[in-house]
Amino acid sequence: MNILFVSSEVEPFSKTGGLADVSGALPKALQALGHDVRVVTPQYRNVDVKKHILHLADGIGEITQSIGDKTTSASIMISSIGKGAEETPVYFIANKYYFDRDGLYSDTNRNADYPDNDERFIFFSKVALELCKRINFRPHIIHCNDWQSALICPYLKLFYAQDSFFAKTKTVFTIHNLAYQGVFGKNAFENTGLPNWTYDREFLEFYGCINFMKAGIVFADAITTVSKRYAEEICSSEEFGNKLEGLLRKRKNVLFGILNGIDTTIWNPAVDKLIPARFDMYNLEAKYKNKESLIKSFRLPHRWNVPIIGIISRLVDQKGFDIIAGMAHTLLQHNVQMIILGSGEPKYERMFSELQKSFGDKVGVYLGFNNEMAHLIEAGSDMFLMPSKYEPCGLNQMYSLKYGTVPIVRATGGLDDTIENVSENGETGTGFKFWNYTSGDLYNTIMRALAFYQYRPDVWRYIVLRGMAKDYSWEKSARDYEQLYKMVLLH
Repeated sequence: MNILFVSSEVEPFSKTGGLADVSGALPKALQALGHDVRVVTPQYRNVDVKKHILHLADGIGEITQSIGDKTTSASIMISSIGKGAEETPVYFIANKYYFDRDGLYSDTNRNADYPDNDERFIFFSKVALELCKRINFRPHIIHCNDWQSALICPYLKLFYAQDSFFAKTKTVFTIHNLAYQGVFGKNAFENTGLPNWTYDREFLEFYGCINFMKAGIVFADAITTVSKRYAEEICSSEEFGNKLEGLLRKRKNVLFGILNGIDTTIWNPAVDKLIPARFDMYNLEAKYKNKESLIKSFRLPHRWNVPIIGIISRLVDQKGFDIIAGMAHTLLQHNVQMIILGSGEPKYERMFSELQKSFGDKVGVYLGFNNEMAHLIEAGSDMFLMPSKYEPCGLNQMYSLKYGTVPIVRATGGLDDTIENVSENGETGTGFKFWNYTSGDLYNTIMRALAFYQYRPDVWRYIVLRGMAKDYSWEKSARDYEQLYKMVLLH
C-alpha cells in the first residue's frame, strides 16, 4: 500500500507530546512491513536542518495555495527517519510566515495559542494534498492525525471527488487527545474554502464556531484512537467526549481503538545509550547503577532500601496533579523519595518547588524537559506515577514496564489497557491501579505498592520481571493498522 502519514509534529524533528513519538515510530514500522510510506510535516524554526540533513526536494518547486483572501506558497524540504528496511522519507512544508516561529502551536513568550492557527493548518492540509501530485505519489491511505490535519478529510471528499489521481484514496483519522479540537471563530470558516453547506451542526459548525477535529470525525472513512478503552470512553459521556460524544456514537461503526506502541530502538534499557548502565531482565542488578546515578543527579541521600517514585509529565490537571497535591505531604512522611521532571501550570511548578524545600532529602525536581534525564528517571526509579484523570494512551507506563520500573496508574484509557493490577498475593499483575479519582485512593494505592516493595522483595522482583517481559513494540500496532487500512479499502 501507498500510505501518506500527515502529522503536525514528528520525532526527532519537532515535538510537544506523544503525537510526535507516534509519528516518528508508526511510519517506520509500516515501512518495515513492506508498505511505501511518506510522512508530511511542517518545517518549524526548531527543526535542526544541519543535524537532520534537510535539503530542498528535487523537481517539486513552489506549491501555492489560497487561504481566504491570501495567497501564499510553500517550498518542500526532505529528510528521512529510520534506517535500512525502516527508512521512510519525510517531507517538510516550509513557509516562513506560518511556521518560522518559536513555538509549534503557541507563542512561548505569551503562553497563548497563535491567533492564526486556523490559517496555518488549513495551509498545511492543502499543501499536503497537492504535494502528492507533485511527487506522483498516489496514496491508498492518507492517515491524518489530530485537528491540525483533520481538514484533509473533507478536502479529499469535496475538492478532489472527481480527480482520478485520488480515485482509490481513503482517509483514516486518528484522535490522539480529544481535549484539543482546533475550535475557531465562525470567520475561520471562510478561510477553509469549504462549501457553505458544511457550516452546519451536522458537519463543521460547533456552538457558533468551526471545529477542525469534528471535520475529521465526520468525513474520514475510518476513525481511530490510541487505546480500546479510550475509544469506549469518548463515546460514553461529555467528561471524556468533550461535547463530541454524540457524533462519535453515530460513527461508532467506523471507530477503532488501536493501542500505541513504543519505539524499542530508543526506549530499551538493553541498548539505551543515554543511561549509565544498560540492563535487561537477565541482568537486573545493573538497574541499580542507574538508580545510584539518578540519586546523585538530584543530590539526594543514598537510601538503598527506599524506593524512588518517578514522574515525567506535563504539570497539568489532566495528569492527576490535583490529587497528588491532596496527598503529597502525607506520602512524604513515609520512607520514600520522589523525583519529578516536567513543566506546566505555575501552581504545580510552585507546589513541587515548595515540596523540595520542605523535604530536601526526599524530593528532586527538574522544571523543564531533558531527554537524557527522562531516560535516567525511567531507568533509575523503582516506581512510576501516572494518576491521570484521563489518558488516551500514555507511553511512559509502557516505557516503565520495559525499564523494570513498576507503574502506579489510574484505570483509565490506555493506562487501563496496558497495566494489569497486581493481585493480593502478588502472583499476577504488572502494576498498581486505582479507579476513583481521589487523593485518598491514590495514596492507598501507593501505600500498597510500598508494602510489596519493602516487605516482599522477592515478590516485587517477579512483578518487575513480568512487566519487562511484556511486548508493547510498534510491530503489533503497525499490523493492526495494516489490517484496518485493508478493511477501509474494501469498503
